[in-house]
Amino acid sequence: MLLSVEHLLAVTAIVVLAAALVVAARLRPGPWTRTASVALAVILIGAEISWWAYLAATGAHGADLASALPLQLCDAAIFIAAAALVLRTQLLVEVTYFWGLAGTMQAVITPDLPQHFPSFPFLQYYVAHGGIVAAALFLVVGLGQWPRRDAVLKVTLITILYALMVGAVDAATGANYMYLRSKPASANVLDLLGPWPVYIGWSSLVGMALLLILDAPFRWLRRRRVEHTF
Repeated sequence: MLLSVEHLLAVTAIVVLAAALVVAARLRPGPWTRTASVALAVILIGAEISWWAYLAATGAHGADLASALPLQLCDAAIFIAAAALVLRTQLLVEVTYFWGLAGTMQAVITPDLPQHFPSFPFLQYYVAHGGIVAAALFLVVGLGQWPRRDAVLKVTLITILYALMVGAVDAATGANYMYLRSKPASANVLDLLGPWPVYIGWSSLVGMALLLILDAPFRWLRRRRVEHTF
């Protein structure tokens, strides 16, 4: 799957969609952006709900349903991104941006997905994950809702609290949400970070570095904005 033709085409489609939304919003802002936001939110929620419908229709066992609870970071990001698109609340936008580009983007680049095109799981995976990335870029770059000065700290604390909650669920049920108990079976960047539990510590540091990198352009822009006010 990794770097296969179908994978590269899916990534290309996501890049084209996100770029089109961002460029259009920058060049032609207007009421259409609200319609586009709601439409993208509906697509994201629809993708999540359709996954549960698919599991029910295919006769998934209890264990399959339990492992499909919306507790992976990307699953939570779907609901947060949908809410951010509709409400435009700044904290929701910031979580969407940082989780979408630091977390979901990695899932797009190195997918943990055994199914192939044109299966429903394949399409659902890339619609959901690609929609989060597109929403993050559309809101922040296209519509100009830049992260605030303290956004990295807030998102870091939210992420830690969420990981602790998910870790408690993993410990109680034997599930592996957020890959806190073991790495995914497919090739993944976690393979470069050592065995369990070492990779959890390293991935936390890498995640923090990614948040700072993603915030760097806006730190510079915020500084320039302050300088121009004097």
